[in-house]
Formats: sequence, structure tokens, C-alpha cells
Amino acid sequence: MTASRQLLWFAGGLLAFLALIWLFNAILAPFVIGMAIAYFLDPVCDRLERVGMSRTLATLVVTLLFVIGLALLVALIAPLVVSEVIQLAGQLPAWFESLRAQLGELAQSLQSRVDPLVMERVRSVLVGSQERLASWATSLARDVLSGGFALFNVVSLLLITPIVAFYLLRDWDRLIAEGDKLLPPAYAETIREQVREVDRTLSGFVRGTGTVCIVLGTYYALGLTLVGLDFGLVIGITAGLISFVPYLGATLGLVASVGTALVQFDGYLMAVLVAVIFFAGQFVEGNILQPTLVGERVRLHPVWVIFALLAGGLLFGFAGVLLAVPIAAVVGVLVRFAVGQYKARIVAAPTLPAASKDEGR
Repeated sequence: MTASRQLLWFAGGLLAFLALIWLFNAILAPFVIGMAIAYFLDPVCDRLERVGMSRTLATLVVTLLFVIGLALLVALIAPLVVSEVIQLAGQLPAWFESLRAQLGELAQSLQSRVDPLVMERVRSVLVGSQERLASWATSLARDVLSGGFALFNVVSLLLITPIVAFYLLRDWDRLIAEGDKLLPPAYAETIREQVREVDRTLSGFVRGTGTVCIVLGTYYALGLTLVGLDFGLVIGITAGLISFVPYLGATLGLVASVGTALVQFDGYLMAVLVAVIFFAGQFVEGNILQPTLVGERVRLHPVWVIFALLAGGLLFGFAGVLLAVPIAAVVGVLVRFAVGQYKARIVAAPTLPAASKDEGR
């Protein structure tokens, strides 16, 4: 098969893969999450097999322990989080009313000092922004109720994901072996090496970043709760969990916690203390957690991760967000391989002898 035909087959397979994701994105979440669970629990099953346990029994034990551990964690944290969310929902109207009153007082104090034409323009911009914000909130609520977090999909996640994870985990080694048989012999070892590089990149990123998110979420939640911030547990856990998107978790957590502190406490001292908690967390993350737990071996640039997550969510919804990092890892490895091949060919290419001065004359 010629190189051009191989490229056509690759492009066709890629387009078919993207088309299937787009077509079935509404039901892919349990399968993608189940595959991710199987991928990360496979080493545990391999170790149990080496001590004499059958693959099916090892899969059953590992899956049950994972589900029980996850259920216990949710049972411990969920009541506290739900209680704070309910309190937050009850206080939001009063907060918005207080904010509106403060903005009204600020507008009245500025009205006598600013040109009326400028004030009218500012008022029109604020009214337009309020309408856009209301439209965005309505759209978000509609998407949440009809999208990936609707009741049906939540039930499917809880019921289907463990089943998918169990069967994939049980047959993981066999599926890998069958896929290996389909590799073209001429390129099999090269493809295996790239797959191993993808595995190192992806596992290093997810395990390292996941640990960083857990540590940061625990630190933020405890720090904000200890200083007495209302809803500090919810804000801290949320900021930690979304820290897999570089800088997003810390930024949103800082804005939400400082805003809550300004509403809850008199003066600015507590707001400064809350900000110090987040700045300290960012310092520890950037200088200790990221270098130690993630390191340079992952080789996924933060900008590339952010772009992949946004592009995946925009094109394929919730399933696209779940698949964004694996696809980014694959693309990164393939690009580095292509660049390496290009440089090797440039170095190996023979250089033409320079023309002599006599020939030039």
C-alpha cells in the first residue's frame, strides 16, 4: 500500500471516528467513563493475576472495591455539600438584592460627578449585560436539564458505567492482543512504541493531575471552612475538582470566595485572608505539586489542554470533554513523532557539494 493510500485510509478512519462521536455523544458518557476506569484499574488486576487469582475474580474484586470506596466517599461528602448548596440557593436572592442596592448607591454618588450622557451609556450597557446574563443563565439551565446531567443520564451513569467497566476490565488484555494482531507488520513496532508513549503521557497526566486536584480541593475546602467562610466547603471542592483545567479552578474559586467574604464580613480583612489561601495554594501547586506529581514527562502544555477541552466541549458536548485529554495526548505524541522523523530525514539527507570558483566563472 502506497503512502498516499495509507494517508487516505487514516484520514477516512479519523473522520469516521469523529462522526461517530458527534452522532452518539448523548449516550457516550457511561462508556467513556467505564473505559477510563478499566484503563486505570487494569494494573491492579494484573497484579492480582500474578499472585494466582483468575482474571474474572480479580476484576470482580477490584470493581466491587472501587464502587464501594466511591459510594462511601460520596456518602461522607454529599450531605455536607448538598446542605451548603441548599443554603446557597436560599441566600442568592438576598445577595443579588444587596448587590443591586450597592450598585444603585454607587450610581447615585457618581451621577453628580459624571456627564449624564456617559451615565446613560453606562446604564444602557448594564441593562444589555443583564439581559444577556439572564439569557445565558436560562440557556445553561435548559442545557443542564436536557443534556449530560439530566436524570436519565445520571441514572445511566450510575447503572451502566460499572457494567461497562467490569466487562472491559475483564477482557482488557484480550482486546489489546486482538488489536495488536491487526497492526501492519512493517510498522507494528513503530506503532507499538507510539502507543506506549501515549500510555505514558496519558497515565502520567491523569494520575498526576487527579492527585493535584484532590490535594487542592482538600486544602481549599479545609482552609475556607476554618476561616468561617459560608459555603467554603462547596467552593473549595469545586475549585479543586476543576483545577485539571490550568488556572480555571483557582481563578473561579478566588472570585467566588472573595465575593462571598465581601458580602459575609464587614471590612476587607477576611477577603484578603481568603485571597491569601488561594495564592498560597497556587504557589504550592506550581512549585511542589506539579513538578513532583506531574513533571515534565507528561509533555502536555497547559494551553494545549485548555484548547482541547474547549474544542471537545464545543464540538461534541460532555463526551467531547471526557475525550479531550486522551485525544490531545494522541495528537501530541503523533506530532512529536512526525517532527522527529522530519528532523531525522533532514539530518540524514546528503548535502550537495558546493560549486568551485572555476565552475562559477
